[in-house]
Amino acid sequence: MSTRLVLLADTHVPVRAKALPDAVWAAVDAADVVVHAGDWVAEELLDELTARAAHLVACWGNNDGPELRRRLPEVARATIGGVRLAVVHETGAAAGRERRMDAAFPDVDVLVFGHSHIPWDTVTPRGMRLLNPGSPTDRRRQPHRTYMSAELAGSDSLEVTLHRL
Repeated sequence: MSTRLVLLADTHVPVRAKALPDAVWAAVDAADVVVHAGDWVAEELLDELTARAAHLVACWGNNDGPELRRRLPEVARATIGGVRLAVVHETGAAAGRERRMDAAFPDVDVLVFGHSHIPWDTVTPRGMRLLNPGSPTDRRRQPHRTYMSAELAGSDSLEVTLHRL
């Protein structure tokens, strides 16, 4: 049996877009778990994702005000199919990220993060998977707006797909 995940970050609704793209909502509706790595901007999207997602694991980001920070943790954690997942908005500069995250999250198998709007998929020296889905609403310096989906089949199998919008 496998678990389907959708990974989001930096949605910035309604500042960068009025709503999430239809393709993202379709993925959310089909997913077992939705992960959001912060920068929601407004509570309405959190309410909508909470209502539609089968299970939501989410944190706040640097652009999220006091209302969102009251409702969400700075670091969200969940164990899904034996995989220890953490979600945080910001991890600092790309240089040295893998070693810093190994030190900061020694008890995590997969770390989902945001902030840069730049998709990222690497493995740290100790084997933790680092994933940044980019942004489905604001491509910044990237050629496309993006999000990720993942299929988790057991504790050692995580297939990740980057989706370009």
